[in-house]
Amino acid sequence: MSRSRDRGDDFQRHFEGAQTLDGLLDLADSGLDSAQVLERMRDARAEGTPPSDVIPALFDEEPRFPSPEIARRLYQNLLGLWDLVAEGKRVRLEDEARPPRPKKVKASAPAPFHPGTPTGEFVEAAWRYLEDDEKTRTRFTHAFENRQDALLGALDAAALTDEGYGVARHLLLELYAMLELGWPPGLTSVKPAVLEADTDAPPVPQPLKDYADEALFEAEQDEEQPLSSQELEAVRRLVHRGLAALWGARKER
Repeated sequence: MSRSRDRGDDFQRHFEGAQTLDGLLDLADSGLDSAQVLERMRDARAEGTPPSDVIPALFDEEPRFPSPEIARRLYQNLLGLWDLVAEGKRVRLEDEARPPRPKKVKASAPAPFHPGTPTGEFVEAAWRYLEDDEKTRTRFTHAFENRQDALLGALDAAALTDEGYGVARHLLLELYAMLELGWPPGLTSVKPAVLEADTDAPPVPQPLKDYADEALFEAEQDEEQPLSSQELEAVRRLVHRGLAALWGARKER
């Protein structure tokens, strides 16, 4: 609705909607509907044409009204519509189809890679799924905290800064969740001895290692709290060792 402006005691510039204006235009033999009137008014505003020139041009001949009340109401609506256009306000006519609100496409859980190894496409899909699905992310967080005591203990013993600890913990949690998603039999708890530096570990699939290295690179380049080169190396060793331990913790069935 437009802002009301009084002209005398009972004339108010007021647009009542497309259905009302269409009926009034028809009674006045305008030959136009509200959508066409709106288009003309927008063009006129862009060209700087005043309403005193626009409104008479809506009629091919001198308009005829069944009653003074109809005439008054038509001009109230026309001037009210002009006010909306002149003020730059959006006018939605009732018969305009309201554009559909775009639906957020929710990421789907990736297909498991079991019994093979994860591809780069799997890692990307798993990351997007975990990023999008808070419920699943929370479930894996609880499982990580409850089942991977050795990893958490290694993190606590590493004497990292808060920033370094946060990066390592978050990254190991993500890798754990990806493996759980892709390996339906699940993972066992990592044994503390497996985290020792001199322990032989199974080779890790390159897409998982690439994901970890990219995340570590971003942590080094962080604008607010970048990791120092010395701490980055400590975090990298811990993450690589933890990833190898998690990969080796896959259950056979």
